[in-house]
Amino acid sequence: MNNILQFIDLTTLSIDDTTAKVQQLCRKGISKHVAAICVYPNFVSSAKNELQGSGLKVASVAGGFPAAQIPIDIKVAEVRYAVNNGADEIDMVLSVGKLIEGKEAEAAEEIRAIKEACGNATLKCILETGALKTPELIKLASEIAINNGANFIKTSTGKISPAATIDASRIMLEVIKGHFVNTGERIGFKAAGGISTYEDACAYINLVKNVIGEEWLKPELFRIGASRLVDNL
Repeated sequence: MNNILQFIDLTTLSIDDTTAKVQQLCRKGISKHVAAICVYPNFVSSAKNELQGSGLKVASVAGGFPAAQIPIDIKVAEVRYAVNNGADEIDMVLSVGKLIEGKEAEAAEEIRAIKEACGNATLKCILETGALKTPELIKLASEIAINNGANFIKTSTGKISPAATIDASRIMLEVIKGHFVNTGERIGFKAAGGISTYEDACAYINLVKNVIGEEWLKPELFRIGASRLVDNL
């Protein structure tokens, strides 16, 4: 159980988020020894202050979360805002609409621009696999994200259904494996959206272990995005 907690990005992304709610979540995260606290950009500085000295990372969704349907200059500005306020990690959303339209180069260019805006911050690219529908598009999205600077690829925003699934995750992990075989570079994997029980978490841990190996089972390479999971554990 403690082993699972170390992988969790404890998350609040709600319309009723407040500074006090974020501070309380940070204290909870410290007590449970999770990997990171994930919040909206306007709460990054509060989370950073609350987590000071704890070793926990501050993650922020940025770049037009959850739909990514805003101009790229605004996406980049939001990412820079989050990083300048202390975000250690950025969770961006792939431009799914562009990918579906066949505008792969534009989607790739956006990832590169956001990666540059991240500076030293870790970039997690959310593929929103439930909107991609086909295995071919999930594979393509994974490749585009990895080839254009993502340090992690992530399943879902948690805002649409289906969110994380084992089938989509397996495709993503196979792409990560292929990239490692070809380049020696390890890309991280984050499962998020609807993972709320011990059994759910174990299913993804076992999937990672079976597809790409136990060496990925550390917070630097594997995360679970969750809000309810910690309480259920």
